[in-house]
Amino acid sequence: MASGTELTSNSYLQHHLQNLVLGKLPEGYERADGHALEQATWTLAHSPKEAVDMGFWSFNVDTLGWSIFLGMVFCFFFHRVAKKSHSGAPSGFSNLIEMIVEFVNKNVNDIMSVKNPLIGPLALTIFIWVTLMNTMDIVPVDLLPLIAQFVTGDSHLYFKVVPTTDPNITFGMSIGVFILIVYYSIKMKGVGGFVGELAFQPFGKYMIPFNLLLEGIGLLAKPVSLALRLFGNLYAGELIFLLIATLLGAALPLFIGTFLGGALQFVWAVFHILIVLLQAFVFMMLTIVYLAMAHEHH
Repeated sequence: MASGTELTSNSYLQHHLQNLVLGKLPEGYERADGHALEQATWTLAHSPKEAVDMGFWSFNVDTLGWSIFLGMVFCFFFHRVAKKSHSGAPSGFSNLIEMIVEFVNKNVNDIMSVKNPLIGPLALTIFIWVTLMNTMDIVPVDLLPLIAQFVTGDSHLYFKVVPTTDPNITFGMSIGVFILIVYYSIKMKGVGGFVGELAFQPFGKYMIPFNLLLEGIGLLAKPVSLALRLFGNLYAGELIFLLIATLLGAALPLFIGTFLGGALQFVWAVFHILIVLLQAFVFMMLTIVYLAMAHEHH
């Protein structure tokens, strides 16, 4: 959103749905403010077009910052509880952590037919980390962006605070799970067994091309479904918060629009808590199921 541009509902939505992108612009590139770069420069994008022109080797600073910060919060509190754990009955926050750990372990033990010490910690990390990232969607949509603009002095700074509304995060996690699926499929069945499942199932050796097509699509659909399901639900939830803010603010007087918009956003936030937890649970469960399938022979 360029300086001096009148704020409209459309520009408001575009501004809040744009990441803070760090990337390299080439020499002679004309910036959004009209001046050209004298040399190739690493800089923050000042418009969506600049973010696109930065290409593949650019970084969504807000997404990376919030995801790393929330991961550190998760590690800090769980490490603190683990250090203070004892044989007696837990209480308070320790009791909540123990309930979550037992819940995750129960799901892993119910689904996995083969013991693997990695799956439990992986499932716990996914569930808590995704829950924390999703929970940022409950924070009022303008609060943290306005704080960031105040701190930096840039009234038009792009700043998205929900990492899971960025497909880079959801695909990054799902690709990590996919790598583990392929690794354990080869480890448990051997290269021949893994390729054999792709080539000879479900219609036997005389339908190898058709089998490869079906099984290949099924294999690649796992990370895609993991990533898009999480991204789509959280992106839609964020968009609804923004639409409530813009539509009511534009259609009603300031006081009435603010009051009614705040009430509707509260109602949607309460409902959205279910989505926040459900999507984290679904991502964790599908990860466990896919890895369980990778450990089993057909």
